[in-house]
Amino acid sequence: MIEPMCYSAQVCEAYNEYCDQFGAEIDIETFARLYGMKLYDNRVKTPPAMDAAFTADSRAEMQRIRESILLLKAQQVAKLGQEIVDQRDRLAKAALVLQTKVTKKATDDKRIATSKIERALEKLADLQSTDTKSGDSRMYPGYFVPVLIMENGKKIVRPMRYQCRIAGSPENFDTRFPGTYNARLDNLDGFWRKQFGYTHGVAIVTAFYEYVVGAKGEKVVLEFRPHTGQSMYVACLWSHWTAPEKDDLYSFAFITDEPPAEVMAAGHDRCIIPLKRENLDAWLDPDPNDLDSLYDILEDRERPYYEHREPK
Repeated sequence: MIEPMCYSAQVCEAYNEYCDQFGAEIDIETFARLYGMKLYDNRVKTPPAMDAAFTADSRAEMQRIRESILLLKAQQVAKLGQEIVDQRDRLAKAALVLQTKVTKKATDDKRIATSKIERALEKLADLQSTDTKSGDSRMYPGYFVPVLIMENGKKIVRPMRYQCRIAGSPENFDTRFPGTYNARLDNLDGFWRKQFGYTHGVAIVTAFYEYVVGAKGEKVVLEFRPHTGQSMYVACLWSHWTAPEKDDLYSFAFITDEPPAEVMAAGHDRCIIPLKRENLDAWLDPDPNDLDSLYDILEDRERPYYEHREPK
């Protein structure tokens, strides 16, 4: 079975890069609401590198975001600390029983508690570390990342979920259509007709990741990256979903097409579409009465050679 494309990508978490490159404004209010939601909804995910970027941003207007991130980290540290205490107590009780009699329950408790303590200590070390890891900029379906859009004639950087829920759809749209983090080029004027020509975005991406079938039939993750190391301005569609007594949701999908030969040879049949810089303004401000020109922009794309490897 071919795995859906693109299951993960390495994004530009530095929202200021969108501002520096395109003169965009940061939608601080939506970012602040997003990080406020993280305090009570563990389904809200963001790349650690984006969290770190906001934590390091000392501007006064970012204070609400910084406070939410620090409060969330404190909550996570406290929860992990309690988990370690509980599991060490469980381990001690199991060890006491095993001194006199070997039982299945005590043996299982020792094994499980030891494993949970190790995992909790690893997570705690990650939370307290200031080092940047290679996977900190990766996003997966369900993650919120910066997306560049045009709104009322202004370029805006807004956090959006990587899995598009189309406006007007029921909340269970996410489970009914779990693959809507990608929008196929050959279905833009079908399934995506309410977004194509209306709500376009761009995400800065440095690499994408795919499942392929390995030599022994096993699933293998490959990282695809332009051989020049250049960032890609990836074409997106987005939607603003609202419902009574529910949090607003901004969400998006990458547009995908048939892959270049080197991606196909590596074992995958789809690829993101990196736009040319000179076409971004026209893409972000589409004319729904001229879809042909939008297809022309998608065809007149950057065509880098993608090197691939198994990610570290």
